[in-house]
Amino acid sequence: MTDFDSIWRTQDEIRTVVNAVQGECLWNLAYDERRMAIVLELTVSLEEEAISDLCCQFPIPADYDGEGSKGSKFVFYI
Repeated sequence: MTDFDSIWRTQDEIRTVVNAVQGECLWNLAYDERRMAIVLELTVSLEEEAISDLCCQFPIPADYDGEGSKGSKFVFYI
């Protein structure tokens, strides 16, 4: 059974980090049931150093997932 309460709390923590580090640039933050992961897409495309810096700030491990339709994408396997 999926613990959506935990997923929502984690999404709030991710949103807080993005807003603090990059500003208001969140395009999409959603749980992908097929991947069993939280997927984050920004409205901006980040350079390699900024991607690394942002990944270090998240409360759980993040993987860079490439470029989406709007900007940089990250995935959080939970």
